[in-house]
Amino acid sequence: MANDTTAYTLNDGTVVPAIGFGTYPLRGDDGVIAMVAALDNGYRYLDTAVNYENEVEVGEAVRRSGLPRDDVRIATKIPGRFHAKPLALQSLRDSVERLRLDRLDVALIHWPNPSQGLFTEAWEALVEAQREGLVTTVGVSNFTEDHLRQVIEATGVTPALNQIELHPYFPQEKMRAVHDELGIRTQAWSPLGKRQAPFDEPPVARAAAAHHVSPGQVILRWHLQLGSMPLPKSATPQRQQTNLDLFGFELSEDEMAAVTALGRPDGRLFGGDPDTHEEM
Repeated sequence: MANDTTAYTLNDGTVVPAIGFGTYPLRGDDGVIAMVAALDNGYRYLDTAVNYENEVEVGEAVRRSGLPRDDVRIATKIPGRFHAKPLALQSLRDSVERLRLDRLDVALIHWPNPSQGLFTEAWEALVEAQREGLVTTVGVSNFTEDHLRQVIEATGVTPALNQIELHPYFPQEKMRAVHDELGIRTQAWSPLGKRQAPFDEPPVARAAAAHHVSPGQVILRWHLQLGSMPLPKSATPQRQQTNLDLFGFELSEDEMAAVTALGRPDGRLFGGDPDTHEEM
């Protein structure tokens, strides 16, 4: 089957699962229970962020799962208010403390916030933290081609990941091509499209019927065949299982093209243009 890998090797030599688990907005004990269920169901990559305010719960879920620490990759993100280099380094140390870990597996810059002009400093902090062993893999989130080239030129280090909004209504063909050129793995937030999920769109519904799977599985399989690493979130154990069960079928080229053709010029879920959106 095309792109039937269950893991990706990143440009830093580390390996991540082909599917991760998004933890926003899981909080409190119910959030821990949902994350433990996800780990029990086979997820081995948990995506959190300082601004999700659930790093404590993520760390607790990993400990409660009983899995060996090295079996689970935990990713977090530096928020915009901590982009200045000293603050970015402190943000990483604070995340380690909240997670109660000895290191971060993956750390990203959450948004570039270009009006601040400090995302390069945040990237320099990540590179330094990686060299010191505080972080294993460093990447970014919501970066455009211009943002990517700026941090690469400043440091000589290419992000291993860029986590971007990516779903059938917003297939990000240009950014995926940029990632392929630069050797960056595409990660997808809101991979199903949240409340606007195109489950009833004819290309999705037809493929689901043809392969005897759910519309959500069709969309997540579409991600895998694009080479994208989706980060679906569900607090429901059965849905968690379904979202991982993607390797028993393959979408045809026509089915892939039809899903991609659902893309819209205004396909973003909200006004999250990385050139203008600010998240502190």
